[in-house]
Amino acid sequence: MLKIKGAERLFSLYLEPGFSLQAFSSAVEALRLANEVLESEIYAWRVVSDDGLSVRSSCGPTISVDTSLKEERGLLGKTGWSPSVAVICGGSHPLTANRALHGWLRECRARKLCLVGIASGIFSIAQTGLADGRRCAVHWEQFPSFVEQFPRIAAVQAAYEIDGDTYSCSGGDAAFDMFVQFVREDYESATANRVCEKAVAMTVRQPGDRQRLPLHAGAAIHHDGLLKIIEQMERHLDEPVALEDIAASSRLSRRQVERIFSQQIGRSPARYYLEMRLERAHLLILNSQLPIVEIAMACGFISASHFSKAYRENYGLAPREARSEVVERRRSGHGTFAADAPAPLPVMRSSIGEMVHAK
Repeated sequence: MLKIKGAERLFSLYLEPGFSLQAFSSAVEALRLANEVLESEIYAWRVVSDDGLSVRSSCGPTISVDTSLKEERGLLGKTGWSPSVAVICGGSHPLTANRALHGWLRECRARKLCLVGIASGIFSIAQTGLADGRRCAVHWEQFPSFVEQFPRIAAVQAAYEIDGDTYSCSGGDAAFDMFVQFVREDYESATANRVCEKAVAMTVRQPGDRQRLPLHAGAAIHHDGLLKIIEQMERHLDEPVALEDIAASSRLSRRQVERIFSQQIGRSPARYYLEMRLERAHLLILNSQLPIVEIAMACGFISASHFSKAYRENYGLAPREARSEVVERRRSGHGTFAADAPAPLPVMRSSIGEMVHAK
């Protein structure tokens, strides 16, 4: 374990088993490049695990750490050793509650440290109640189960969010964007821009920027009225709103709405709305323990049979079959099956909601 002399800001990065190596390395690289630009060891980091042993990432490689969680907790408040930022590096699957980790997080908050959740790491922070009332970015695949578990948190499908001393990031290269924001807050924008130049990063997202880009080149939605309609749909997945009411809120007629959807998305508003609800249901089946009937109700279906029929038509198997198969695959360690992949719709996430661009 190293003591970094002269560092002005120390980050403690706790690695959850199965953490995203992409997100972790993106975060650390932003800090390393900032030191290069500033020509000084301004930023330092210490890597932590439960037991002080190496941690396996989601893609296989293991990362050695500097200290155990118990030792890290003992460093809080010690001059030259205590961090100013506590980071939970998660992956694609939330872990069960960790009492030792929760205790550390609560003490970090008591000592006025910034708390940062990367990917599923935000679940660990949410489990402590320390994110209640905060705006937090959650990966779109984990979003449905997160909002079911933590209704007191203002979850959004953005690349990253900053709400006071709580930072959250959806994962992937969004971690680089968020950690560049730390540099931007500490120094002028020119320094952050130099970091991006060194990383050959053409664009860096701001807090609240969309999380997921269209999968087809040139697939973009620029119509303001359409974006407002999509926002309304996203807000009412559990209780679908009539198209006439949605159109009225955007000051468009039903005929105009249908034409815009046909031109820019390639399907009717009703079909689009249904597919949004099915995608949410699909993610809840894969990432939550909610009964199928409750999932159907949470996604606006009038009955379990109606939901099952629509789900089968879209995914090729019944909801219970999908859950059973993915549970068996995960239990046997054979990876995931086709339904574990994102819903078969190219999807774009925006700071104002969710946009699904049809094939």
